[in-house]
Amino acid sequence: SSGINAEYGQHYFKRINLSMKRNEGTPFTEDWISNVHINLPGVVAVANAMKGRRTLKKEHQAAWLMKAVTLIDLTTLAGDDTHSNVNRLCHYAAFPVRKAVQDKMGFEGVTTAAVCVYPSRVGDAKAALKQLGCNIPIASVAAGFPEGQTPLETRVREVELAVEAGATEIDIVINRTLVLEGRWEELYDEVKVLRIACGEAHLKTIIATGHLGDMENVYKASMISMMAGSDFIKTSTGKESVNATFPVALVMTRAIKHYHEYTGFKVGFKPAGGIRTAKDSLHWLVFMKEQLGN
Repeated sequence: SSGINAEYGQHYFKRINLSMKRNEGTPFTEDWISNVHINLPGVVAVANAMKGRRTLKKEHQAAWLMKAVTLIDLTTLAGDDTHSNVNRLCHYAAFPVRKAVQDKMGFEGVTTAAVCVYPSRVGDAKAALKQLGCNIPIASVAAGFPEGQTPLETRVREVELAVEAGATEIDIVINRTLVLEGRWEELYDEVKVLRIACGEAHLKTIIATGHLGDMENVYKASMISMMAGSDFIKTSTGKESVNATFPVALVMTRAIKHYHEYTGFKVGFKPAGGIRTAKDSLHWLVFMKEQLGN
């Protein structure tokens, strides 16, 4: 455990590369999702064992928690969002840790990974961050979030409007009906069209695992989303009754590994929903490092 304790120490701390290579996707390849069989009790047992296997020494916990801050998409998705709400959100995102604490730990310029708002609030976020002199990415949920049940033309236009307003990351949610009815090529086509609508903005595809019925569907939806060009796959909208869990994460990260084996490209992963405490975030950081590395 000494290596995993030390590796997020001060010498290792680094920011996400905002110019990361895009996932260009692949043609629809049915062979990659055929004959998928997942042993659910086995997945649960492995995930629970991995969750509890390693602990972090106290002297390293602070550095890992600082890393966790830099991976957060600080979000407001409320019906009563206003210009002032978004301004406050952007200020918290730009200055999430007091300078005195950063100085004591030897860090500088720590921010969250992004701010995330509805498309109608992207302009507010862009203006606020410009005033703060901060280049944090602006993420926007789009494409009929959180249900994904609006017409495809409407979802595409919503993505385009968010990008035109200044969003540099787009969080879409898949149409779960297509998964539950096994309409995999249609799902691929929809995500592909939405990926094109993103232009240069990175695409994070939420598969809403709590609505997919079984782990085989979780794996297939993950793989289809990556084939269609998603730069990240994400567990949940945060509004389902079941959100990010370690068994689901194990299945999704195995899909990421398989996609990497097929294409040489490693797609990102984002858990969402249910991560409420510092201890939760440490468990997720260790789990993800063991699954996907740095």
